[in-house]
Amino acid sequence: MSSETTGKADFKVGCEIYQTWYMICGDLKNAQHRPLVAMHGGPGMTHDYMLPHKEIYTRGGRPVIFYDQLGNGASSLCPGVPKDFWTPKLFMDELDNLLKALCIDCDFDLLGHSWGGMLAGQYAATRTPNGLKRLIIADSPASIELASRGTNYLLDQFPKDFAEMIRKHEADGTTDAPEYIQGCMQFNKKHFCTLDPWPQELVTSVVATGNHPTVSNAMMGPAKFNVIGTLRSWSIVDILHRIPYPTMLISTPLDESQECAVLPFFTNIPKVKWVELQNSTHLAMFEEPEKYFKVILDFLETVPPA
Repeated sequence: MSSETTGKADFKVGCEIYQTWYMICGDLKNAQHRPLVAMHGGPGMTHDYMLPHKEIYTRGGRPVIFYDQLGNGASSLCPGVPKDFWTPKLFMDELDNLLKALCIDCDFDLLGHSWGGMLAGQYAATRTPNGLKRLIIADSPASIELASRGTNYLLDQFPKDFAEMIRKHEADGTTDAPEYIQGCMQFNKKHFCTLDPWPQELVTSVVATGNHPTVSNAMMGPAKFNVIGTLRSWSIVDILHRIPYPTMLISTPLDESQECAVLPFFTNIPKVKWVELQNSTHLAMFEEPEKYFKVILDFLETVPPA
């Protein structure tokens, strides 16, 4: 069997049947280790920027499953659906469906990055599946309000006129202005990914989001520092204590997901470890790969499963 296989899983929503595209790195049938499911961020990104996590298979022999969430990448784009179609419940249902389609729902580990970590946390707290054994939440906030508090704090560290320009464009609804777009890129180069140029896998995901912004616009809205989409009041702070699995948090001091947004995971999840990397921002898999993958593999290899 090839070390990489791709496919699509049918996913029924109401009367419609959509498809979730996936890639398996490794051999699920003959592997000696539990598979790891990698959930990408956004909402509205794609699996491409998560591909460095193939390293988990290369180094540790653990199969890794990547997939494009519905509305993104090679999965069904669902044109014409209303904004309220896009909910955390939809994406949790999609995850359940994929796990069953791949016959790993009885035994798997879960890693979510950014929005993927938000979704993974909600999934673990509300559905508490018996098959989930360990949880990794990387660069993710526990609520949108705390996420916005953190990004606005970082914005205030820039010159006053720069922050005022960003906020004026968001207030005026002119987030398509070149000045605003360039300003967000300046912020991203300091708190999202510091590499220059950006890795191609990341560029591929960012371009895909720009080409198909439906999910991002519906759930987050067009503004980076003022969420006005359907997730604007999202929070799992009050249910984190329900997560029974050994959990590892990963963050960095300069991450756009600031400490205030990560802290509730640490204070509320019963079995939790928090690793703060020092030489990266939001994308340690590119910026600080040696340390990033070491802490992940150490966690998977040494922490007993639930």
